[in-house]
Amino acid sequence: MNEEIIGRVLKRWFDSGKLKREDIFITTKLSPMAMDPQKVEDCIKESLQKLQLDYVDLYLIHFPLSIIVSGSDSYGDPNFDFLDVWQKMEEQVDAGRTKTIGVSNFSVKKVDRLLKNCRIKPANNQVEMHLYLQQKELVDFCMKNDVTVVAYAPLASRGYNKFLGTIGKPPRDLPDMFEDPVVVAIANKYSKKPSQVALRFLLQVGVAPIPKSVTPERVKENFGVFDFVLDDDDMAKLRSIDKGNEGRVCDFRAAGRLYEHPDFEL
Repeated sequence: MNEEIIGRVLKRWFDSGKLKREDIFITTKLSPMAMDPQKVEDCIKESLQKLQLDYVDLYLIHFPLSIIVSGSDSYGDPNFDFLDVWQKMEEQVDAGRTKTIGVSNFSVKKVDRLLKNCRIKPANNQVEMHLYLQQKELVDFCMKNDVTVVAYAPLASRGYNKFLGTIGKPPRDLPDMFEDPVVVAIANKYSKKPSQVALRFLLQVGVAPIPKSVTPERVKENFGVFDFVLDDDDMAKLRSIDKGNEGRVCDFRAAGRLYEHPDFEL
């Protein structure tokens, strides 16, 4: 959705001579609505055109299911197998359109199946992860198999309920992670914001968080995580507030009847 804007900004910086292509790492994704082996090459070419780049550093399968949209309805394609798409993803590495390939929203079961049936291993799995959804089993499995993990919604995506409202879905009753007594106490101890503690926790378990913000002040705030280290006691306290699947924010209710697919899992 933002590839064209990013492409224009990147070109401006490249043309200025202040930034080189090799100085940055660009990731983009194959849409769940384009999860078709015949569409992979066209989709990455379209992304490269919008980004005004010759290659991306990482190209991800956005979701392990293919979403079919029919009017106001959407559901998972019953005949889809992500392994068919993965073969085409591998071809994009061969063609030089992407340096590496990876996945998003893949469970342990699905990552394991992919690892057993691929020619080029996934470099990364991008999943929802934060203090209330720590995904330890998944992170441990990925790390054991040299698959890096990126955490989207690392601050528990408090804007998700607003998004649900825009598409006519009822809001979810989600606790505010930043008001959790454990998080607040640790933030006060280090003279940091609760959000900075949440991001620092992820960094210390070996996960790369990608927080979203539209305000310059918060973007700057999100970088204030490299001048302190959480001690073992605080890490243990933060691990204790994991709510498992009950803490999940992005439950994909916005994706229609996708949850009815037999291979759908969170």
